[in-house]
Amino acid sequence: MALKKKIALVTGASSGIGEATAQQLAQAGYQVYGTSRRGGKAKGGAFAILPLDVTSDDSVDAAVQQLMKLEGRIDLLVNNAGFGVAPAVAEESSLDQARAIFDTNFFGIVRMTRAVVPHMRAQGSGRIINLGSVLGFLPMPYMALYSATKHAVAGYSEALDHELRTLGIRVSVVEPAYINTPFDANLLQADAPLDAYRAICIGIEKRVKEVLVTADGPEVVAETIVKAAQATTPKLHYTPGLAKRMQLLRRFAPASVLDAGVRKDLRLHA
Repeated sequence: MALKKKIALVTGASSGIGEATAQQLAQAGYQVYGTSRRGGKAKGGAFAILPLDVTSDDSVDAAVQQLMKLEGRIDLLVNNAGFGVAPAVAEESSLDQARAIFDTNFFGIVRMTRAVVPHMRAQGSGRIINLGSVLGFLPMPYMALYSATKHAVAGYSEALDHELRTLGIRVSVVEPAYINTPFDANLLQADAPLDAYRAICIGIEKRVKEVLVTADGPEVVAETIVKAAQATTPKLHYTPGLAKRMQLLRRFAPASVLDAGVRKDLRLHA
């Protein structure tokens, strides 16, 4: 009797890391369902697309219930949906904007987790992989709010893995560095810009674009996600590509050296 495919749900799968992950999971033998706020069809038909907005409780519940009706189980949840923020000083984002960033990048993960875990708990197994960032352990100036969301993702993932491990559910966080994807072409602009910071933010944005030209593509992150999903004993943290070196620097380099390196790379004075 043929073994049934494992069922994977990947949020934010219409492009970039989410799309690459859904495709590679399908190639690895998973029955994959991606999500997008607008729904639609996946390129090449490798996986199905469900409409889902991670900022809406009703949308999250509806998508998960639809998948359960279709397949009866969820073996893997990849929380990828999120958005980036253009370089800006923290002061340049209103509280409403700060809440919006957290609502997608962090509370979106919380909503998805709360909707999926009861089903994984009932079946006695499951994997959850959350998309963090190198900025979740190495904050970047002029990206304070985005860095804060990724710190929250890392802390939540670590605690969640301890809570769910005895139930047969494991949690990992994948923390890439710069990745060249369409994600970076649609960054949220600060909603309260100040002239005092205009010149420095233009310089930071220019530097980020320079780095992205030679950055890894989304397939590098997707490969790591598949590795984490299939690991017999998954690690809590995965750092693909350049992020591995940055993690080692964070762990072993003196704080003053790391601080100076960050500022030099971003071409900041003093």
